[in-house]
Amino acid sequence: MEMVVGGAFQGKAAFAEKMYPGISWVRGNEISREELFSARGVVGFHEFIKKEMEEGSSVEALAEELIRKNPEVILVSDEVGYGVVPVDAFQRAYREAVGRTCTKLASFSRKVTRVVCGIGTVIKHD
Repeated sequence: MEMVVGGAFQGKAAFAEKMYPGISWVRGNEISREELFSARGVVGFHEFIKKEMEEGSSVEALAEELIRKNPEVILVSDEVGYGVVPVDAFQRAYREAVGRTCTKLASFSRKVTRVVCGIGTVIKHD
């Protein structure tokens, strides 16, 4: 597993597409769990978490399930934990779920790259 993370509109998708040519990318808000577990590359992984939560599905064990079922996936995700804490309870729960899920996945990942202004910095490489 590898991850590309960073703030919104920082060039993560373009960076990932350049770093991993030939990957068939899917959008997180457009796929099912089954598709997630067979995808090679997912852009907007944070949107997958949001969609699942909006549909009432638990994402508590998502990281462990993804590690078990698709350990070679490349995930591109926004970091949503910076900034003002949302007033809305759902938005706070979503923010926490993305942070906790991505923390577990980053721990498992062999490589994690943070992208700022289109420039990637490797923050983990095993």
